[in-house]
Amino acid sequence: MQCQMPPPLRPGALISVIAPSGALRERDALEKGTQIWQSRGYRLQLGAGYDDRWGYLAGTDQARRAQLTAALQDPDCKALLCLRGGYGGARLLEDWQWPPETGVQPKWLIGFSDITSLLWGLAGEGIAGLHAPLLTTIHAEPDWSVQRLFDCLEGRSLKPLQGTGWGGGKASGILLPANLTVATHLLGTAAQPDLTDTILAFEDVSEAPYRIDRMLTQWRMLGAFRGVKGVVTGRFSQCEPTPNIPSFTVAEVLRDRLGDLGLPIISDLPFGHEGVNAALPVGVPVELDSDLGQLSFI
Repeated sequence: MQCQMPPPLRPGALISVIAPSGALRERDALEKGTQIWQSRGYRLQLGAGYDDRWGYLAGTDQARRAQLTAALQDPDCKALLCLRGGYGGARLLEDWQWPPETGVQPKWLIGFSDITSLLWGLAGEGIAGLHAPLLTTIHAEPDWSVQRLFDCLEGRSLKPLQGTGWGGGKASGILLPANLTVATHLLGTAAQPDLTDTILAFEDVSEAPYRIDRMLTQWRMLGAFRGVKGVVTGRFSQCEPTPNIPSFTVAEVLRDRLGDLGLPIISDLPFGHEGVNAALPVGVPVELDSDLGQLSFI
């Protein structure tokens, strides 16, 4: 299922900013993120209605689909940069067909969290995306993480990422980064890519340990880990148990629900919410060394 990489970006390229999920709240962060992209020489174009609001969504499904379609079909646009996450991306994929090829080259889709739904949907079409900071979160990244994002987009090689190895040797496969909650809700739908021979990379935010348990148990009961070659986990932020209520920690849940699968596993990689969110390309070959705790890009 290795995906086709979009052409490398070059400074001066036009980037379409789309809002496929939650309504904009972080206007200061928008300004800061725009300055970072512009300092790299890129031109940003805010999609029509980017700051609309329909309940908790950035406009109606029809309006947000129109933004996505317009950016995909605009021959001058070279990449799609998501404004923020939140919720709503999966709603766009209901009864959705990706626009047919019209001579326009594949384009980078950039985002994470709720954008998992679109990244996985695009991977199912054979196009690589980038699980990486949103326009409203990039300002909080350290310099090396910002550089890593542009290294990937501009065609330079990526350095390995270091985490905590659980032992179990090496595995190679196609990397599928995701927010665990969003990915779980895609299981069994048309938006779920083929999981065979993949390395799954999970992160999450604001989920109690029992909810993480419930989601991973669903993966197990569906047999969704069959064919998967390995798992890496990033940050599970704001996932602490409620004080004074009996609970496992998230780390204990991950050990319990993943540790007996017979897969090489690495935890504590630097990606996810509320901390460093190192860019991870979607649909590309990687090697996982669970003895060294290292994820390398082939």
